[in-house]
This record gives sequence, C-alpha cells and structure tokens, in this order.
Amino acid sequence: MENLINTIQLLAKPYHSPEHAAEVIKAASSAKFVLLGEASHGTSEYYRDRAALSKRLVTEHGFRLIAVEGDWPSCYTLNRYVKGYDDAGTNVREALRDFGRWPSWMWANREIIEFAEWLRQYNASKPEEEKVGFYGIDLYSLWESMDEIITYLEAKPGAESDLIAAKQAFECFEPHDRDGQRYGVSASLYGEGCTDEIVELLRKLQHKWKTQGPHVDREDALSLEMNALAVIGAEAYYRTMIQHDAESWNVRDRHMVEALEKLMDYYGDGSRAVVWEHNTHIGDARYTDMAEDGMVNVGQLLREKYGVDDVYAIGYGTYEGTVIAGRSWGSREQVMKVPPAIPNSWEELLHRAGPEDKLILFDASTAILDEITLGHRAIGVVYHPERERGNYVPSVMSKRYDAFIYFDRTHGLSPISNEIVYS
Repeated sequence: MENLINTIQLLAKPYHSPEHAAEVIKAASSAKFVLLGEASHGTSEYYRDRAALSKRLVTEHGFRLIAVEGDWPSCYTLNRYVKGYDDAGTNVREALRDFGRWPSWMWANREIIEFAEWLRQYNASKPEEEKVGFYGIDLYSLWESMDEIITYLEAKPGAESDLIAAKQAFECFEPHDRDGQRYGVSASLYGEGCTDEIVELLRKLQHKWKTQGPHVDREDALSLEMNALAVIGAEAYYRTMIQHDAESWNVRDRHMVEALEKLMDYYGDGSRAVVWEHNTHIGDARYTDMAEDGMVNVGQLLREKYGVDDVYAIGYGTYEGTVIAGRSWGSREQVMKVPPAIPNSWEELLHRAGPEDKLILFDASTAILDEITLGHRAIGVVYHPERERGNYVPSVMSKRYDAFIYFDRTHGLSPISNEIVYS
C-alpha cells in the first residue's frame, strides 16, 4: 500500500475551496451532464461544495438546470420559489414546506436554504428563458404526485376528460391506503397492479407543455407530465421491489435518467444540467461490485448513451466526522459519529497520504489506478456506525469517476427541525 499512497501523493492536489477549483470547473464545463455526488445524504460539506460548484457552472458556463435526488412535487414548489413565481410563498422556509416526508432533512436544511436564496437572487434579473430551475427526478412521490395531478386538472378549464381519466387510473391504488409496499405486495404477488391504467394516463398527458403559451403555464404543464411519470415509475418500483432488489434499483435509476432527459427536452437544444445524487447513483456502476449483481445506475446509463465526453462525474468522500442519518427507516434523524475509515479503504489511504482536503482529476496521467479496486465508503439515510465495514463499495475509482473531492473531516448538515438528537 505504500506505493499506492506515494502515487496518491503525486496525483492529488490540495483542495482549498470551490472558488479555487479552476481545473475541475474547466474539465467539467464542456459536458452536457455534470454529476455531483455525495458519500452520504447528511453531510454539510458535500452540500456546500456542490452548491458552490453549481454556482460557477451556472454563472461562468451557462448551466440552467439543477436536477436532484428528490421528489418532483416538493422540489417543484422550491423551483417556483427560486424562479420568483407569485404563488411560490413569501420566503424560502415556506417554499420548503412540502419536504415533510422522511428523510426530510435531505432537502429541508440550511445548506439548501442558502443555495435556494442565491438561485432566487440570480434569477431575479433574468428573463424567463434564462432562469435556472431546481427539480427532483426521483420516484418515491407516488401518492403526492397523484394528488398534484388531480389538483392541476381540477383547476384547469377544459380538462374534464383528462380529470376523469386520471381519477379512473388512480382508482386501483385506493385499496392500498397510500402504502407503497402494500401496493407492491398486491401487484407483485397477486397480479393486482395498475400498470395499464397509468401508462395510458401518461400517454394522454405527455408533451402538453409544448402547446402552452405563457412560460409559467408551460412549466405547470411540464409538472403535470413529470408527476405522471413519477407515478408510473413509482408503480414499477414498488411492484418490483418485493421480489427483485437489483431490478427495483434499476427501475429507479432508469426513471431518474428518463426524468432528466424530459427536463433537458423542456429546456431545449444546447441545455446542460448539474445533477446532485449519491455517489452510488452518479459513479459508474460498471466499476463497482454492483455490476456483478446486474445493477446499473445514472452515471453508467448516461455515459453509455451520451459518451464520456458529455458526462462528467465528481465523487466525494471523507475520512471521519459526523453525519445526519436515522437508525431505521422513518426514525428520528440523529447526529451520528462517522468513524475513521477502515484500513486500506480509498478514504483511509487518502488520509494517510496527508490529512489535508484533496482533489484528484482522473485522466491519462492517473492510468496507474485503473487496475486497482478499493473499498469506498457509502452512507445512506439509515446508518449504523458500529457496522462500518458493511458500508464500503469495492470500486475502481479512476474509472468510476472523472474527479474525486476528499474532505479529511466533515460535519452533519443542518436540518430545519427541532427533533435532532445526538448519538
């Protein structure tokens, strides 16, 4: 390992701040998709760094679309706030009101407040066609998206036939008491799914934004389609997850790519996106043990479709610190200790190479790393520090990412919640 540590010392550069990250910004700026990862969903440094890099990509290189690992309905409320729409609430905390479902801290936090306020200020002086949007591309909003579709169609003059179709499509979900897993059991084991109904609904609703006039109406029509897409994605996810863990993962990541592509279509020719998701989604799955289980992810799918020149993936990691997470799904969020990385993991070797924050750009000069597989820490919304060894994904780092940003010590982010406890 000493030779590898020496190699890391030669390749890594001190990372002082995103304001001084000219090399990585230059390398990423020509891509169509810039993917910004995170090694947890609860670390302040990852959120702040992604925000700072995103600001530079927006102001210096014309990126106009921020897509995140969040639900469409709640992120769309925040999107309307940052774009300055009249019905979006008078302050950012009001605009975050829809991030109520666990894990709410992922987006209802002070780090996002700061970024949202910057986006709103940036957009204030821009014409509608130049404003930067903030959107969720995940699929967990099955019930919320159905509610949004009904609300939209009820308020839309002349939408009576679409409203009837939507209500008929959603009737088959009613016996499941707004419980995705309960629906999944019924659909997977007993064949009582709603696939045909919602596919037909999506067919009816898609591309309606293309026929709208004023910009706000176009984006609301886009939201209608994106909510329908979320319903069809969530239905497939819950139906699949009961029996096929790997395939349900694939359903989710394929959905996120499709949602991202619909946003790119909406923004038009030449549009480019910054994507915020966990490392496990943006770091090419072909260079991890995920591939052995037949799993794909967003980073892989985008590289395969658009080519490596149009996709730039930046991973993140830390040696130790604290993180916001829960002990079980739905439990109260806690500030947990992130223990020192396990010996001979990627993060531990970066620490031994020197305790300063680091940046590594992977290119032809780092080919020596291309045959080396190392454990790379991944912390989810549910975390058990005492079971640390199970949190590492074997990865060829120089193939999985285009660049990697390492923070030697990190801190839990700042949720907008009075229920935080410490452990």
